[in-house]
Amino acid sequence: MNGQLDLLLLASLGAGEAHGYGLIARIHERSGWRLDLQEGSVYPALHKLEASGSVESRWADDDGGRRRVYALTRAGQEELARKAEEWKGFSAAVRGVLGTAS
Repeated sequence: MNGQLDLLLLASLGAGEAHGYGLIARIHERSGWRLDLQEGSVYPALHKLEASGSVESRWADDDGGRRRVYALTRAGQEELARKAEEWKGFSAAVRGVLGTAS
């Protein structure tokens, strides 16, 4: 699920910066409430994406206190495009195996 989780996080950050819990909620909502990610998998993935240069973070103050906010970098935009193309190919292959055209 690591590659798919990276894709989900990058795509969600493509909609704008957010803190980790905000990303979890955004993905949950955008998936039609089908994907319910756990903090224990999201935060390590965000740290890995930050270490790779795909994501950057900063501390921000809000009503609930200080939170680390994540944003997509230019390298992250390129990685998102690459991973999205890979996913399209993979999902087309699965549809072919399942015998569905769309």
